[in-house]
Amino acid sequence: MEPTPDPGSGQESIRSTPLSRMAALAGAGASVGMNYLKYYGQRAVSKVPAAAAREALDEANASRIYETFSQLKGGPLKLAQMLSMDDQLLPAAYASQFAKAQYSAPPLSWPLVRRTIEREFRQPVEALYDQFTPRAAHGASIGQVHRAVLQGQAVAVKVQYPGVAESLTSDLRVVKPLALQMLGLRESDVAHYFKEVEARLLEETDYVMELRRSQELAAACASLENVRFPAFHPERCSGRVLTMDWIEGQALDRFADGPASQEERNDIGQALWDFYAHQMHQLLHFHADPHPGNFLVKDGRLWVLDFGCTRAISQDFHDRQFALLNPALLQDRDAFAGALCGLSILLPEDTPETTAKVLTLARQSIELLARPFQAAVFDFSDPAFLKAIYDMGEANRKDKSLRSLRGARGPAESVYVNRAYFGLYSLLHRLRAEVRIQ
Repeated sequence: MEPTPDPGSGQESIRSTPLSRMAALAGAGASVGMNYLKYYGQRAVSKVPAAAAREALDEANASRIYETFSQLKGGPLKLAQMLSMDDQLLPAAYASQFAKAQYSAPPLSWPLVRRTIEREFRQPVEALYDQFTPRAAHGASIGQVHRAVLQGQAVAVKVQYPGVAESLTSDLRVVKPLALQMLGLRESDVAHYFKEVEARLLEETDYVMELRRSQELAAACASLENVRFPAFHPERCSGRVLTMDWIEGQALDRFADGPASQEERNDIGQALWDFYAHQMHQLLHFHADPHPGNFLVKDGRLWVLDFGCTRAISQDFHDRQFALLNPALLQDRDAFAGALCGLSILLPEDTPETTAKVLTLARQSIELLARPFQAAVFDFSDPAFLKAIYDMGEANRKDKSLRSLRGARGPAESVYVNRAYFGLYSLLHRLRAEVRIQ
């Protein structure tokens, strides 16, 4: 191996035992609690406007929580990334802080990375790669990526953070009260959703599974026009290390914000739409992490980089879920109510008042979110469409009457289907793409 450049600074340690991670999260929770006490104390004696005081409280809490999440990485940071995909889901201060998780987390130092690689392969890094760049090219929630050279070819090496897999369940147990407080939700109503999130996050820590799924889904999508996938190098892959071809492309968000022509935007947008349509409706197994960092644009093609988070769905769920896109269903109250009961969105114990409320909200939501599916070509650059989605989310978040809708509503499978489509809509809007739907 040739001499490597100076690795530079990085996080020198990471709390890897469940007990130490719980202590860090508990410390963040205690700080949040103290901030609330200060807030209520100041409100009692201060003339500061309530809105300004609340904004200051949110900023202090969001900064403290994100600082802790970014140092711990793993489940807490992944949760921040998921929540930040919808900037109307959280108060503005939290959305601003958590958005950092979409791009790059503080990387670990080179000695920690080296130790992980050498434990996995029982060989020095110098024997495994021709060259290895100690400074991380990208830091994420579960692991970080380094550039290397293997048998003369540039490769990307994803290395999992120490202790992430072992502490994930305990992390989420401690993080849950903070998340519920931020979202204004009751634990009993969302417990099955948290189990779904935990299951997917545990899968993301299994790099052997990721390797298999990446190869299977890439093969199943090989016929898609303008969609490409990096090849893996299985001999340099393990439970905590993945090695794949290095793709020298442009990050999707930078491409979207750059000078690309409308035709180029439409081509990439079409590739993105076709990729998700094929997975969702033909494969019943889809890439469930559609944020810009997982896609590159190179030579007019969309490259899909990361299959760490995927979700398989049953044919029965698929048919029930996508039946809601039929406009005629929304006009037949009884049929619509039956469809919502089949998805456990309406519950047997609902009162007539609750039923009416849920029917109204569901109809409004579906009519809005299904608009692209009703068109031959849909223009995602229309700012009114995404604004309407955001406005609806904000109105629902502020509607105190919704908190009286007790019960776990909707199947757990819907969490990642909804996440995939919201992320897809957001990316297509950023691309300002016109997409052929039918």
